[in-house]
Amino acid sequence: MRATHGRHLAAVVAIVAALLAGCAPLRPAVAPPDAEVTPGAAAEAETAIAPTSTVEPVRLITNQTPAVRAYRKLGSGQIYKAYPTRIYKGKIPPLVYAVVVVETDIDATGKVLNVGFSRRPSHAPEVPEMIAELIRKASPLPPPGKLGAHTYVDTWLWDKSGNFQLDSRTLGQRSR
Repeated sequence: MRATHGRHLAAVVAIVAALLAGCAPLRPAVAPPDAEVTPGAAAEAETAIAPTSTVEPVRLITNQTPAVRAYRKLGSGQIYKAYPTRIYKGKIPPLVYAVVVVETDIDATGKVLNVGFSRRPSHAPEVPEMIAELIRKASPLPPPGKLGAHTYVDTWLWDKSGNFQLDSRTLGQRSR
């Protein structure tokens, strides 16, 4: 009886594995380039390859590779430099006014091509458009180097005052 139970369990596991193997909802349409993982990934991205004159197609990179995380720091750094008086100082309040997930399409030179949103706050419809304008004015963002043209994704934490922090650089949230 025990051997039969083991074979049934093995069959169920094999079926589930086969079903899951066919599912790939989070794979990017274009496979991201091989990213070399080094401690200086951010520094390497900062000293990006000189841009070419051809425009590369934008591709959404959904996985958070070290190179993508390093670029998020570079992109957010450019936005912070552009708006130093708009950065919320310290830890943000427990109930921030708006949380907006922003998808910024950039080319190989860092030029902003499009700003879209995968999360918009229904109670604060004015905030996404203000964010889009801030990003456009901060363009170009740093060149993405080996990542090439892609969609830079970051979450904006927007305070009622109009100041903000980006998730990639947040100082955290106060408990009260």
